[in-house]
Amino acid sequence: MLKQLITDFNNQLQRTKIVRNLEMFQNFIVISLCLGLFCVMLIRLGDMFFSFLHPLDLRQVTSDILFILILVELFRLLIDYLQEQRTSVGAAVEITIVSALREVILRGVLEIPRDQIFGISAFLVVLAAILAVLPSISRFFEQVRLVKPDITAEKTQL
Repeated sequence: MLKQLITDFNNQLQRTKIVRNLEMFQNFIVISLCLGLFCVMLIRLGDMFFSFLHPLDLRQVTSDILFILILVELFRLLIDYLQEQRTSVGAAVEITIVSALREVILRGVLEIPRDQIFGISAFLVVLAAILAVLPSISRFFEQVRLVKPDITAEKTQL
Protein backbone atom coordinates (compact mmCIF):
# COMPACT_ATOMS: atom_id res chain seq x y z
CA MET A 1 0.00 0.00 0.00
CA LEU A 2 2.76 2.43 0.97
CA LYS A 3 4.87 1.46 -2.05
CA GLN A 4 1.87 2.07 -4.28
CA LEU A 5 1.37 5.56 -2.82
CA ILE A 6 5.06 6.38 -3.26
CA THR A 7 5.01 5.11 -6.86
CA ASP A 8 1.87 7.13 -7.63
CA PHE A 9 3.42 10.22 -6.06
CA ASN A 10 6.64 9.83 -8.10
CA ASN A 11 4.66 9.31 -11.31
CA GLN A 12 2.63 12.41 -10.58
CA LEU A 13 5.78 14.40 -9.84
CA GLN A 14 7.43 13.36 -13.07
CA ARG A 15 4.27 14.09 -15.05
CA THR A 16 4.02 17.64 -13.70
CA LYS A 17 7.72 18.20 -14.36
CA ILE A 18 7.34 17.00 -17.95
CA VAL A 19 4.27 19.16 -18.51
CA ARG A 20 6.02 22.20 -17.01
CA ASN A 21 9.03 21.71 -19.30
CA LEU A 22 6.82 21.28 -22.36
CA GLU A 23 4.91 24.46 -21.48
CA MET A 24 8.19 26.37 -21.14
CA PHE A 25 9.31 25.08 -24.54
CA GLN A 26 5.96 26.04 -26.04
CA ASN A 27 6.25 29.54 -24.56
CA PHE A 28 9.74 29.80 -26.09
CA ILE A 29 8.24 28.97 -29.50
CA VAL A 30 5.49 31.58 -29.06
CA ILE A 31 8.04 34.22 -28.01
CA SER A 32 10.11 33.38 -31.11
CA LEU A 33 7.00 33.81 -33.25
CA CYS A 34 6.31 37.18 -31.60
CA LEU A 35 9.83 38.39 -32.34
CA GLY A 36 9.58 37.18 -35.94
CA LEU A 37 6.21 38.86 -36.44
CA PHE A 38 7.55 42.09 -34.97
CA CYS A 39 10.51 42.04 -37.39
CA VAL A 40 8.21 41.34 -40.36
CA MET A 41 5.95 44.23 -39.30
CA LEU A 42 8.90 46.61 -39.18
CA ILE A 43 10.14 45.47 -42.59
CA ARG A 44 6.70 45.83 -44.19
CA LEU A 45 6.22 49.24 -42.57
CA GLY A 46 9.55 50.38 -43.98
CA ASP A 47 8.62 49.05 -47.43
CA MET A 48 5.33 50.89 -47.26
CA PHE A 49 7.02 54.20 -46.45
CA PHE A 50 9.56 53.69 -49.25
CA SER A 51 6.69 53.03 -51.67
CA PHE A 52 5.47 56.59 -50.99
CA LEU A 53 8.57 57.87 -52.80
CA HIS A 54 7.29 56.40 -56.07
CA PRO A 55 3.99 57.20 -57.78
CA LEU A 56 1.18 56.21 -55.45
CA ASP A 57 -0.35 52.79 -56.10
CA LEU A 58 -3.50 52.76 -54.01
CA ARG A 59 -3.97 49.00 -54.27
CA GLN A 60 -0.43 48.34 -53.01
CA VAL A 61 -0.75 50.81 -50.11
CA THR A 62 -4.10 49.28 -49.11
CA SER A 63 -2.55 45.81 -49.30
CA ASP A 64 0.37 46.85 -47.08
CA ILE A 65 -1.88 48.51 -44.51
CA LEU A 66 -4.21 45.53 -44.29
CA PHE A 67 -1.28 43.11 -44.10
CA ILE A 68 0.29 45.10 -41.25
CA LEU A 69 -3.07 45.15 -39.43
CA ILE A 70 -3.31 41.37 -39.80
CA LEU A 71 0.21 40.99 -38.41
CA VAL A 72 -0.64 43.29 -35.48
CA GLU A 73 -3.71 41.18 -34.70
CA LEU A 74 -1.65 37.98 -34.87
CA PHE A 75 0.91 39.57 -32.56
CA ARG A 76 -1.87 40.50 -30.14
CA LEU A 77 -3.22 36.94 -30.30
CA LEU A 78 0.21 35.53 -29.40
CA ILE A 79 0.63 38.01 -26.54
CA ASP A 80 -2.80 37.04 -25.19
CA TYR A 81 -1.75 33.40 -25.42
CA LEU A 82 1.38 34.09 -23.39
CA GLN A 83 -0.61 35.91 -20.73
CA GLU A 84 -3.58 33.56 -20.40
CA GLN A 85 -2.15 30.28 -21.78
CA ARG A 86 -5.14 29.87 -24.09
CA THR A 87 -6.08 31.06 -27.54
CA SER A 88 -8.86 33.58 -28.11
CA VAL A 89 -11.21 32.12 -30.71
CA GLY A 90 -12.85 35.51 -31.27
CA ALA A 91 -9.55 37.16 -32.13
CA ALA A 92 -8.62 34.29 -34.46
CA VAL A 93 -11.98 34.60 -36.26
CA GLU A 94 -11.52 38.38 -36.62
CA ILE A 95 -8.06 37.85 -38.12
CA THR A 96 -9.46 35.31 -40.57
CA ILE A 97 -12.25 37.68 -41.65
CA VAL A 98 -9.79 40.53 -42.27
CA SER A 99 -7.48 38.17 -44.19
CA ALA A 100 -10.29 36.96 -46.45
CA LEU A 101 -11.49 40.50 -47.10
CA ARG A 102 -7.92 41.59 -47.86
CA GLU A 103 -7.68 39.02 -50.63
CA VAL A 104 -11.00 40.17 -52.11
CA ILE A 105 -9.93 43.82 -51.98
CA LEU A 106 -6.57 43.08 -53.58
CA ARG A 107 -7.90 41.06 -56.48
CA GLY A 108 -11.04 43.11 -56.95
CA VAL A 109 -14.57 41.75 -56.80
CA LEU A 110 -15.04 41.95 -60.56
CA GLU A 111 -11.90 39.92 -61.28
CA ILE A 112 -12.80 36.98 -59.02
CA PRO A 113 -14.86 34.15 -60.57
CA ARG A 114 -18.45 33.86 -59.41
CA ASP A 115 -17.91 30.46 -57.74
CA GLN A 116 -15.09 31.85 -55.63
CA ILE A 117 -17.21 34.84 -54.63
CA PHE A 118 -19.95 32.47 -53.44
CA GLY A 119 -17.38 30.38 -51.58
CA ILE A 120 -15.84 33.43 -49.91
CA SER A 121 -19.30 34.72 -49.04
CA ALA A 122 -20.30 31.41 -47.43
CA PHE A 123 -16.98 31.36 -45.56
CA LEU A 124 -17.56 34.89 -44.23
CA VAL A 125 -21.13 34.03 -43.21
CA VAL A 126 -19.88 31.01 -41.24
CA LEU A 127 -17.18 33.12 -39.57
CA ALA A 128 -19.74 35.81 -38.71
CA ALA A 129 -22.03 33.15 -37.23
CA ILE A 130 -19.15 31.82 -35.11
CA LEU A 131 -18.39 35.34 -33.94
CA ALA A 132 -22.06 35.95 -33.09
CA VAL A 133 -22.59 32.63 -31.27
CA LEU A 134 -19.27 32.65 -29.43
CA PRO A 135 -20.40 34.62 -26.32
CA SER A 136 -23.35 32.32 -25.66
CA ILE A 137 -21.18 29.21 -26.17
CA SER A 138 -18.61 30.62 -23.74
CA ARG A 139 -21.31 31.20 -21.11
CA PHE A 140 -22.65 27.68 -21.64
CA PHE A 141 -19.22 26.10 -21.12
CA GLU A 142 -18.62 28.24 -18.03
CA GLN A 143 -21.89 26.99 -16.54
CA VAL A 144 -21.02 23.39 -17.41
CA ARG A 145 -17.61 23.76 -15.82
CA LEU A 146 -19.11 25.21 -12.63
CA VAL A 147 -21.74 22.47 -12.34
CA LYS A 148 -19.40 19.57 -13.19
CA PRO A 149 -18.06 17.92 -10.02
CA ASP A 150 -14.34 17.88 -9.44
CA ILE A 151 -13.18 14.37 -10.40
CA THR A 152 -9.76 14.72 -8.78
CA ALA A 153 -11.36 15.54 -5.43
CA GLU A 154 -13.44 12.37 -5.63
CA LYS A 155 -10.37 10.24 -6.39
CA THR A 156 -8.46 11.59 -3.40
CA GLN A 157 -11.39 10.85 -1.08
CA LEU A 158 -11.50 7.22 -2.20
